[in-house]
Amino acid sequence: MTKPDDLLPIGLEDALPARAATITRAMRDVLQAMDSHGYDRVRPPLIEFEQSLAGRMEGVATRRMVRFTDPESLLTLALRGDMTVQVGRIAATGLADAPRPLRLCYAGDVALLKADQLDPARQRLQLGAELIGRDNVAAAIEAVTVALDALEAAGITGLSVDLTLPDLVDTLAEEALPLPADKREAVRRELDMKDAGALKAAGGDAYLPLLYATGPFDQAVEKLAAIDAGGVLASRIAALREVAAALRGRVRLTLDPSERHGFEYQSWFGFTVHATGARGALGRGGTYAIKGTDEAATGFSLYMEPLLEVLGTDNTEARKTIFLPLDHDRNQALHLRAEGWRTIAANAESDEPASLGCTHILQGGEPMAL
Repeated sequence: MTKPDDLLPIGLEDALPARAATITRAMRDVLQAMDSHGYDRVRPPLIEFEQSLAGRMEGVATRRMVRFTDPESLLTLALRGDMTVQVGRIAATGLADAPRPLRLCYAGDVALLKADQLDPARQRLQLGAELIGRDNVAAAIEAVTVALDALEAAGITGLSVDLTLPDLVDTLAEEALPLPADKREAVRRELDMKDAGALKAAGGDAYLPLLYATGPFDQAVEKLAAIDAGGVLASRIAALREVAAALRGRVRLTLDPSERHGFEYQSWFGFTVHATGARGALGRGGTYAIKGTDEAATGFSLYMEPLLEVLGTDNTEARKTIFLPLDHDRNQALHLRAEGWRTIAANAESDEPASLGCTHILQGGEPMAL
């Protein structure tokens, strides 16, 4: 019987056996793929000083963090809402003297005080990799490649990649399409919302063509090149073409140069990974600078919830599982587990092998199918 005290807060849920098994397997496969590319895993703490979490990267909203007072220092603590920030701190402190480029990966839960409208979850399993010390085209290609390898290792198919230029408005606003500093945020917002009327009202008439430089990469990049007044975007467009060339034939490629949602702290390059069957993005990444040191970096984050939409859940009952009677030989049971069997030992005469999910029973020293 469920009691009121048994209910979980909105946005939080238990992972029951089948779901937990899928999460564990996918996390292992993703981390192994990152390790195969030379990324070493770090495990930062769940809780840090709020100032540290907010001070290492632009775009980190402290109002979304779960905060409380540290009884020891009396300073404000916060549950991490993004592990990328913590990797930046590690790179700038404990690994400040490590050779660059520095390759680090991670996996862990993050928590938010309040979820957003697009994703109701307030606790998420975040996995990712960061290439510290590089933000060039080669680093961008590596980040996308590692992200795709990690997702494919977990069993994800039907992948597509959407490329973007997070600093597009700021780059154009300086000279090519002049825009006062106090209007840039509104123009960025309306471009992100794809609202032509609101964009004009915000003073972004000159930016209207960007709304149509989207879609399949080859066509969209040509439209973007045609908009590029004075060639200020020439190097970025060339970089996008180079990234696309490295991925061509592997995934479907699209371009949305003015996309900003999820790219609050990225610099010149960003990407989003989608998959058939997932309602939301599986992950995002790009280039950025670690606040405080201004060290260049390139990386990505993946989230487990959309991965599970594609993967489904493991069927634990279908696994090769053998029931061990009360008087079973423990040495033989050890040998069976070494061979890959999953064993369930009886601890009462009333135990029923089938109801416990067993596929076999140990009889006369041999596995017998149920």
